[in-house]
Amino acid sequence: MLSLTDPLIDSVYFNSSFPIQASMHDPDLTALRVFCQIVEAGSFTAAADRLGMAPPMVSKQLARLERDLETRLLNRSSRSMSLTEAGGLFHAQALLALEALDAGLALVGQARAQPRGELKVSAPVWMANARFAALLAEYRRQCPEVRLDVYLENRMVDIVAEGFDLALRMNNDGAQDVVSRRVCAVSFHCVATPDYLRQCRGETAAAALPAMIVPNLMQFGRLKMPAARMGLAPSQPVAMKSSDATLSYHAVMAGMGAAFLPDAMVADDLAQGRLVHVHAHATGEAFTGQLFAVYPSRRHLPPKLRSFVDFLLARLGQSAP
Repeated sequence: MLSLTDPLIDSVYFNSSFPIQASMHDPDLTALRVFCQIVEAGSFTAAADRLGMAPPMVSKQLARLERDLETRLLNRSSRSMSLTEAGGLFHAQALLALEALDAGLALVGQARAQPRGELKVSAPVWMANARFAALLAEYRRQCPEVRLDVYLENRMVDIVAEGFDLALRMNNDGAQDVVSRRVCAVSFHCVATPDYLRQCRGETAAAALPAMIVPNLMQFGRLKMPAARMGLAPSQPVAMKSSDATLSYHAVMAGMGAAFLPDAMVADDLAQGRLVHVHAHATGEAFTGQLFAVYPSRRHLPPKLRSFVDFLLARLGQSAP
């Protein structure tokens, strides 16, 4: 297909000796579509079937287009049909024009469309908390025709192959067929109950360090938290390993040990004194990661997906870690 910058196309539109000139009548859009369908289908009858029109109307639209352009686009006989030189040049540009118009109409239609349908979302297990649930409830109040289908699991789902609309992850997916948008920062706090810390500090110096409840590699979506940066001693005992942050949270609340947990899970407990920071130097931001919204790369996002991503950015994008 010839491009808009092709020298031959320039000669078509700017050479006054060529029959197609800027002074001619603007061609009708219906006639343009009919002409392109005739070329694509290979016959007037096949084009009429595709367009749901009577064959005489197809012939009439082509004749109108040729009259407006003041040039013949197709050589046709009772048995054959072929593009003229002018028809071949015009067809290439007509296709580009119709594609651009269809893209614009699709954008306008999506902007007006009400978000609806099922939205399939993948998120890490630690997002099973009251704050995230409140966000989902608020979104549903804004977009009641969207049905949320949320999968909480500690693995990297294949968004395209498994049919997900969106994945929330603690890492920026570098795949070329997906889009990753930063949503917000997420802080992880090293916490324990006050009673458990008093018990640890009442023991001998050799056993003064609290036992840790540590995540497996996937609990926070491949988020890497170096032990030194978390303030953990090399000899610090491990009470339990878990792939589920919710279980880790309840184990901490039961006095089993200390754990690094996301702010959304422990902020209320810290504020109420049910949990405290383990290390004396802790500021509440021992480690900060980034939450990303990852979705398939598409030219036009469905209204349900666009509305949910925009909602998350509006609610969480300006939030503090």
